[in-house]
Amino acid sequence: MLLGVDVGGTFTDAVLAFDGRLVTAKSPTTPGDQSRGVLAAVESVLQRAGRGPEEIIAFSHGMTVATNALLEGRGARTALVATAGVTDVVALGRQNRAELYRLCTARPAPLVPDQLRFGAQERMGPDGPLAQLDADRAQELSTRVAAAEPESVAVVLLHSYRHPEHELAIGEALARALPHAHVSLSHEVVGTFREYERAATTEVDAALSPLLAGYLGRLLGRCREAHLPEPAIMQSNGGLTDLETAARHAALTVLSGPAAGAAGAAFVARAAGATDALCFDMGGTSCDVCVVQDGAVQERGAGEIAGRPLALPMLAVHTVGAGGGSIAWRDPGGALRVGPRSAGADPGPACYGRGGEEPTVTDANLVLGYLHKDAPLAGGISLDGEAAGDAIAQLADQLGLEPRACAEGIVRVANAEMVRALRVVTVERGIDPRRCALLAFGGAGPLHAAAIADELGIETILCPRASGVLAALGLVVSPRRRDAQRSVLLSGEALSAEGIAESVAELAELARRGLGAAGDSGAQLSITYELRYRGQAFELPIQAGTRPEPRELRAAFEAEHEERYGYSDPEQALELVTIRVSATVPGQDVSLADAGPGGEPGPGVVIEGPAVVELPESTLLVPDGWSGEADENGTIRLTRVK
Repeated sequence: MLLGVDVGGTFTDAVLAFDGRLVTAKSPTTPGDQSRGVLAAVESVLQRAGRGPEEIIAFSHGMTVATNALLEGRGARTALVATAGVTDVVALGRQNRAELYRLCTARPAPLVPDQLRFGAQERMGPDGPLAQLDADRAQELSTRVAAAEPESVAVVLLHSYRHPEHELAIGEALARALPHAHVSLSHEVVGTFREYERAATTEVDAALSPLLAGYLGRLLGRCREAHLPEPAIMQSNGGLTDLETAARHAALTVLSGPAAGAAGAAFVARAAGATDALCFDMGGTSCDVCVVQDGAVQERGAGEIAGRPLALPMLAVHTVGAGGGSIAWRDPGGALRVGPRSAGADPGPACYGRGGEEPTVTDANLVLGYLHKDAPLAGGISLDGEAAGDAIAQLADQLGLEPRACAEGIVRVANAEMVRALRVVTVERGIDPRRCALLAFGGAGPLHAAAIADELGIETILCPRASGVLAALGLVVSPRRRDAQRSVLLSGEALSAEGIAESVAELAELARRGLGAAGDSGAQLSITYELRYRGQAFELPIQAGTRPEPRELRAAFEAEHEERYGYSDPEQALELVTIRVSATVPGQDVSLADAGPGGEPGPGVVIEGPAVVELPESTLLVPDGWSGEADENGTIRLTRVK
């Protein structure tokens, strides 16, 4: 049996796959210690399946521990060791601003305060050492750091991505001086140039790793008590890694939960024959959107989370604060707003009857009649229509609206936020959303799918039968994956097939080794070459084999450059900046044919709008002008009536 458990802001979802069946369950998330909610969800799904924990052979887990800590600015007491003179590189950042004319743009508070930044008397250049670091200096530095009593230390030295000797020496000295502290070395965490992004990523890794290690330690202890296998952890890149690696490098897991949902969406899209799809996962606290092209989720070599750069491979998921638990409110100008604050799991929306009083998107959907007030929810929760009506009425009074008009406004504002997010990942990147299917999932997603499709001009909607637990399904089917990356900065005569192949072989060995025994046989390699014209500031990623000829890379790069920017320059020198190698061991293939407790539409059943379809863990709204049919996997395909 294969088990996947994903922790959301409101509910924790579990999927159990065995004998061609999928059994699903939900349990309320326990924010104080997510591991309690995980075990409750596992107990619930095993009870539904009538099976025992000893039958589970693989357990995959996605969570939001690192994500929440980063969003809230929480972390371990962290020190920074950097080359003397550049200890403030993260605080200074770059000069670009998200809002050009806003001079007082808010920036996230530094994870490492001034008093915990230490300069190392050394200097490494791109071609080797300029000022050596001797053992006495390394020991004296580690003693000063230890006196500050940090829980974790980030070590970021100039050009360590190419020459890590000084970082390794300082890491060894810190291990002796601070045997119980976590140490993150930038060349191990990132391995690429651009010192600001590398330093910021290493600080995130150092600040979050002790927190994640504590959570994973508690989870592992509960798993052993419950006779469950050690869980594999979802990374931001859409692949699973072992628990030890995740605990050592928390930065790899910042998008763990959203990546699980994207993986599940890609799996369902392929099964439905939709090679290109826009996917949106609307859960309790947020909405995550991504694009599936040619059956795979788009990736990026780096990103930004909560205003902090992360120079690590990740799925291209964009998040907005528009979930079922997002709170509706009146701003000082009298306008209706939704989110980003959320009622979360505790107390939850007003209709949960657990003490929540502020109106949410879920309350609005209940007032509008889109949710069945007698439908039982996980954790014994029953929907309270009167409480939802009271919460909406209070906001309606502030806005001068009738309660129903206020509820309609809340839903429209939430939809607008999601449409805006979908345009970010499509129109802003040159993708026509009208050519894609819209795949809606999450507990709240299918309720809003048709309205969003109308706004974007989309003709087809896909709603999986397991839409309410699709992230947990994504965990079950995801591969094991390990990435290795290095900035090589090769151009001219140095850019040769032999030199490229040598670097690829070294990185492939690192990636395979990171997979452990699983990487010894059956690991598949994917190589990305990041190229630019010499003098350009940023690169374009190109997929190619293990030993490409420079002319092949140029041809692929210029075709991509032409498509992206409308021109190419065959006379300009080409530079290979970074090589990224991903080693993956494919995940398990599971059947979607038997994926619910019954009652949902069976294969071939036609649905004509207007209708409300109750699925096992979500609700699908089919307005007038749409009709659909369930396929053999239980996925409902809605199409616009001409």
